[in-house]
Amino acid sequence: MNRFFSLRRLLTLIRKEAIQMRRDRLTFAMMLGVPLMQLMLFGFAINNDPKHLPAALVAADEDKYTRAMVTALEMTGYYNFIYPNASAAEAEHLLASGTVAFVVTVPSDFGTRLERGDNPKILIEADATDPAVASGAVSTLGQVASDAVTRATGQEWDKKTKAAQQVQVVVHKLYNPEGLTQFNIVPGLLGVILQMTMVMMTSMALTRETERGTMENLLSMPVSPLEIMLGKVLPYFGVGAVQVVVVLSASKLIFHVPFMGSLWLLFAGILLFVMALVILGYLISSVVRTQMQAMQVTIFYFLPSILLSGFMFPFRGMPDWAQYLGETLPLTHFLRMIRGVMLKGASFADVSGPLWVLGLFVVIFALAALSRFRRTLD
Repeated sequence: MNRFFSLRRLLTLIRKEAIQMRRDRLTFAMMLGVPLMQLMLFGFAINNDPKHLPAALVAADEDKYTRAMVTALEMTGYYNFIYPNASAAEAEHLLASGTVAFVVTVPSDFGTRLERGDNPKILIEADATDPAVASGAVSTLGQVASDAVTRATGQEWDKKTKAAQQVQVVVHKLYNPEGLTQFNIVPGLLGVILQMTMVMMTSMALTRETERGTMENLLSMPVSPLEIMLGKVLPYFGVGAVQVVVVLSASKLIFHVPFMGSLWLLFAGILLFVMALVILGYLISSVVRTQMQAMQVTIFYFLPSILLSGFMFPFRGMPDWAQYLGETLPLTHFLRMIRGVMLKGASFADVSGPLWVLGLFVVIFALAALSRFRRTLD
């Protein structure tokens, strides 16, 4: 008998592992699901040159030149004027809340200066919190605007007249005029780090009790499911608080990210986000059986959150179906909140939408976790 190597023993071990893999359906699903998810997301959902970006138009007169300008901008494929009759105050709020990516302002004397040959100007304000979104859409504005006005006159002009009518496009890149990537990435990293640690640690909390056989002792205590859930998740708030302080301090001292908004508003958003994460982790722990499965489910959830939330790639560059999926992720709304408060100085009215959605996630995850706890452990 060969003690060093036996083909029969090797085949037996392979058969044993195959049976084990077949029994561990979660691991087997991860082996197939993760590559398929990466293929679909990277192949169809990711786009670094977003098109049809929402825009607002501020124009005192809707003459033929203004209409020609708007049509030409839409024909580039980058602009979608969902607010064609916005006021200046409304446009400012739309930019601060992230509802639109651009505001195009056509002055009241645009047509008069154009007919007089006095180099008319238009103003385009761009939300530059994500430099990738603003760069492509403003690269060819000057030529597009001038060609649009030339066509609107219905005449052919000589070079001298055409030069006098050259439209000057003034571009203001708001909130991040230098287009620094760190200003966009570093605030988002806080959400990514919190999600990775909070969900994983809390998802393993209840699972650890089950694996160690101490769950029976916990259930024998005179405590309710709500008290057990709070007792498990609240200690991790301390860990999250340390991470928040470290990341915010580093963003200010090392990366020099500006902080324009209210600190208390930012903390309120972070609190809702962390609550949603730890309760989600607790919900995962009530579904899986082992700590390994808890880690696998966390990774499976973590991947689409990174790709579909707008952290790595422009959110508006994704197709509609990917944006709908991204809206179901807490990280998507947290990124809108933290970038709005830190970079734009957004008020509560500007970020009330993301805050309400984060609060809704907390309620939904809590109800699901408590319901799942009773069904599986009573």
